[in-house]
Amino acid sequence: MNKPLFSRRAWLQTALMAAGAAAVSAAPDFQIRNKRIRQSIMGWTYNPMPTPDLAKLCKEIGLVAMEGVDKKHYPMIRELGLAISLVGSHGFAKGPFNPANREFVETKLREGIDLAVSVGCPSVITFTGMREPGISDEQGARNCVDAWKRVIGYAEEKKINLCLEHLNTRDSSHPMKGHPGYFGDNVDFCVELIKRVGSPNMKLLFDVYHVQIMNGDVIRRLRLYKDYIGHYHTAGVPGRCELDDAQEINYPAVMRAIVETGYTGYVAHEFIPTWTDKVAALRHAAKVCDV
Repeated sequence: MNKPLFSRRAWLQTALMAAGAAAVSAAPDFQIRNKRIRQSIMGWTYNPMPTPDLAKLCKEIGLVAMEGVDKKHYPMIRELGLAISLVGSHGFAKGPFNPANREFVETKLREGIDLAVSVGCPSVITFTGMREPGISDEQGARNCVDAWKRVIGYAEEKKINLCLEHLNTRDSSHPMKGHPGYFGDNVDFCVELIKRVGSPNMKLLFDVYHVQIMNGDVIRRLRLYKDYIGHYHTAGVPGRCELDDAQEINYPAVMRAIVETGYTGYVAHEFIPTWTDKVAALRHAAKVCDV
């Protein structure tokens, strides 16, 4: 029996390269025009590109903000006319699920709120943390809500949102593609936790990538939870790659649905580029989302 000319892996690699090449040729110098989506980028995804170079690229393409970069770069980013769209806090692993982390979480959230105020950023990210032996889900939920309630008054006073990010627990292929053991892996339950806090400043970070993997029905859910969503992230599924035709989410439809909900906050790209031309990958994502 003759061997096939191409293995499945080789075929997939060829398809991905072709998709990337097609996107490059379609938008080699694309700049955002419609501006109905306020596009940002999670800077860590473009490591090792130096943050100043990434900031200049964002400005050139027409993105309006950056996040997920060292705060030492904030002055440079703002001097370029870009905003800071989201400020970090305690990280996804060490969260309020375990009450032993409460003081640490509260301190980091308050520091994040102060930093957000100083740079004109609307939101600080928060997480549930990981499940831990000996703590039931309901007790962990109470621990999370209790911790956030200790901080939310300060957030209200400073007019800053706390944005709880839902993460997927299914993908174990890469430490930033999925987070096995994370408590807040059901977006519907994350909204329930937000409701328990009972503050207009407690919001959901709706990461389209994670929601698609864990829950799906993305457009119905973003419409359902529009009053609770304070921030969005993007990435292609599967693989957390580009927003191209090798992945399963119809991002233009998702972006149009976001606009239709009346959302005016930031949508930050958090895909890990795989194309050889990473500049083209970001231009392509910006074009896909410029609905």
